[in-house]
Amino acid sequence: QVQLVESGGGLVQAGGSLSLSCAASGRTVSRVAMGWFRQAPGKDREFVSAISWSGGGTYYRDSVKGRFTISRDNAKNMVYLQMNSLKAEDTAVYYCAARRQMFAAVATTPAEYADWGQGTQVTVSS
Repeated sequence: QVQLVESGGGLVQAGGSLSLSCAASGRTVSRVAMGWFRQAPGKDREFVSAISWSGGGTYYRDSVKGRFTISRDNAKNMVYLQMNSLKAEDTAVYYCAARRQMFAAVATTPAEYADWGQGTQVTVSS
């Protein structure tokens, strides 16, 4: 099992930026697809972005395309989410997640991810 720890959340004004990090330990995640999800109060957890194990493929929900960028550093066992032009509707707890099977394709539903971090709060004030 892998342990995931998110960091970088906080309070920012609309239009601002935040950079989230996800540190993996316990086992390497360099051969598994990784994803970011978010959950706002009273809402279901939703897909934000995902990246293939090699980093060659990235995917985003429509509402964050052009504003968010996912990346990874396999040598450091890290995944990142750069968030620019933040909006009030981006306010949520953001979770990092890892797929279990090596070399599996990226996925966009929470059920396809086996390991999760504890989440980091992102609050965007309007």
